[in-house]
Amino acid sequence: MSNFDIGLASFAVLMVAIFLRMPIGLAMFSVGFGGLYLINGDATFALARLKSETYSTFSSYSLSIIPMFLLMGQFATHGGMSQALFKAAQSWLGHLRGGVAMAAIGACAGFGAICGSSLATAATMGQVALPEMKRYGYSGGFSSATLAAGGTLGILIPPSVILVIYAILAEQNIAKLFLAALIPGILAAVGYMITVSIYVRLHPEAAGVRPRASTRQRLGALVPVLPVLVVFLVVVGGIYLGLFTPTEGAAVGAAATGLIAFFNGGLRGKVWLDSFYATAKSTAMIFFIVLGAAFYNGFLALTQVPQELAAWVVARAFNPWMVLALILSLYLVFGCLMDSLSMILLTIPIFFPIVSVLDFGMGPEDFAIWFGIIVLIVVEVGLITPPVGLNLFVINSMDRETPIARTYGAVMYFVGSDVLRVALLVLFPGISLVLVRLLY
Repeated sequence: MSNFDIGLASFAVLMVAIFLRMPIGLAMFSVGFGGLYLINGDATFALARLKSETYSTFSSYSLSIIPMFLLMGQFATHGGMSQALFKAAQSWLGHLRGGVAMAAIGACAGFGAICGSSLATAATMGQVALPEMKRYGYSGGFSSATLAAGGTLGILIPPSVILVIYAILAEQNIAKLFLAALIPGILAAVGYMITVSIYVRLHPEAAGVRPRASTRQRLGALVPVLPVLVVFLVVVGGIYLGLFTPTEGAAVGAAATGLIAFFNGGLRGKVWLDSFYATAKSTAMIFFIVLGAAFYNGFLALTQVPQELAAWVVARAFNPWMVLALILSLYLVFGCLMDSLSMILLTIPIFFPIVSVLDFGMGPEDFAIWFGIIVLIVVEVGLITPPVGLNLFVINSMDRETPIARTYGAVMYFVGSDVLRVALLVLFPGISLVLVRLLY
């Protein structure tokens, strides 16, 4: 059995391990270790590889951005920023048909700008918005679908933990990727609001009506949101003005968010320590998956599977757009088996070498940025695609009274919005690249 055959067989073994509910990081590590053993015939090489791979993976300075953004999200959650964002959006949009749902989408977008995690955004905004939506007569299926879809904005609106991982894997500039994700992120939020408007017109019984807020109430609701806006502008503006690197920007953002949360009274006593503990726990989980992926991808590199597949695709002269469509379809399937981080870590080292040798009519750097944004969006769709979209289960666990089948029915409207957005960004790459080209 050749090394290439061992590499191909490892995919099937890995999928079976994941299907049997083995943790994704452990699954990738185990398959990678076993593959190295089969290639070399003894465990000494695999153990030596473990030592070098661990050091080379975690000595990456760019990885330090992850715990900073996670801590930033923890401080924002405990500092009451999610409530402030939702109340402000609700005061301006709540009186519209489906307005409270639109407010939830807007609040998710705002919270995603200081969080960077889809599941955290969905869970946090679910606690804040779900009771209000129920209070104003919104149906359970529509409410949970709206919040599950809104939660996906957490990984699309910069800063994004998933984009950081992609930047490291594809060796791209993190700041440029954050900039490229901004317009698609805004399009996602607007598209979801339009979807809400369409849904409540087709299903008028699914949404109640909230009284219109006065001008004074609207303006007053904006005041608590100003710190969130300031943090976002400081972090993002500082990065693009060259005041600090993305990693330094994450540290500045975490410190600023922590101070705001402290003065808001949200970080008193044990809550302060709980924020660090939750950050450490999430960081450890992510880093273990990163290590497992690095070990497995190192094994794949030795088998030459990615390079051989890329050469095979070029030799067959497949249409580049057909190859891209096939890869994006696979991401939708993978979304039923694993979370977004695992998908990125597992697939980018395999798919990126394949698509990077194809001609899409743009330079290598532009292509890498554009492809990263497209992949990010499709991964986001996987989080809300029935039957195993993770965001659906997060929100549904907060609303036990609503059968998940009703959530499935409502969320397909949002999936349709995502599919249209993916098609738009694929057909017009300039939408993702325009800000990068203007500033760089």
